Amino acid sequence: MHTDSQFSIMSAPLQGLTETEFRQTHSRLFPLAGQPMRYFTPFLRIEKGEPRRRDIRDASAALTDAHDVTPQIICRDLPEFNLLTDTLTRNGHSRINLNLGCPFPPQVRRGRGAGLLASPDRLREIAEAMHSRPDILFSVKMRLGIDDPAQWTGVIDIINSMPLEFVCIHPRTASQLYRGELLLDSFAEILPAVTHPVIYNGDILTPADIDRLRATYPALAGVMIGRGLLTRPSLAAEWQEGIQWTDAKRRSMTLRLHNEILDLYSERLSGDTQILSKIKPFWEYLGDGFDRKAVKKIIKAGSMANYLSAVAALSASISA
Repeated sequence: MHTDSQFSIMSAPLQGLTETEFRQTHSRLFPLAGQPMRYFTPFLRIEKGEPRRRDIRDASAALTDAHDVTPQIICRDLPEFNLLTDTLTRNGHSRINLNLGCPFPPQVRRGRGAGLLASPDRLREIAEAMHSRPDILFSVKMRLGIDDPAQWTGVIDIINSMPLEFVCIHPRTASQLYRGELLLDSFAEILPAVTHPVIYNGDILTPADIDRLRATYPALAGVMIGRGLLTRPSLAAEWQEGIQWTDAKRRSMTLRLHNEILDLYSERLSGDTQILSKIKPFWEYLGDGFDRKAVKKIIKAGSMANYLSAVAALSASISA
């Protein structure tokens, strides 16, 4: 059993998925002993000159959650940084994660996410602003660059100058999106160059992956798990227990996670269309552990009745 309280396990923010319904349910069904998992909200963004209201609602809900949640922001310059930070502090937040890693092309082209790595002057202004807010504990999640894995070298001094709790690094460029080879040679170069604790993020799909990363990079302060935690929600719990769950147990608990998230969506949203549009995207990940034909029927369901019927059939098939 892994009980190292100095090694952090974090749940990466994923747009449209790791909102309060997921965070509340996952933290309850797959708890970690000792040092609980840390969760991060999908990024709070500027839309039509103002912080997006639904992002504020999700971040505000985190204040009443029983688990550990940090809001994330995405910005292109100091004014956006200040507006988002002020919004969060007014709502009671004292920790903020800055997104320097989003690879979504529209965000990158506008200089947000990984795009901000190409603007050292803007990044330096943000670093200076962080120092003027000593009551906030900041952190950063970043890529190696936009299309050059050595781009980090041009901003690492600025990032090191920031008052940060940690830096989370995904060893890809933005142009790779979430595909292609992990640039581990570049990660090995940036790791000792960062003066803050480093969290690793990227393609953590099994408990063994965490052990491999710890053995390869002993200096790591923790890992942040994104898609792997949706594909295998029990991943971190299995790693901490040091015991690989049976396929039957993993499938049963994954379905329970789905069902309880669906219940929460049904309480908050109105009508089949809204509810299905929120719950169906989970099957892009959850479906990896189940029969593909059965999952396809779930995804193709056009009404809540058909959706529930398809889920019930899937549940019956794994119980048989």
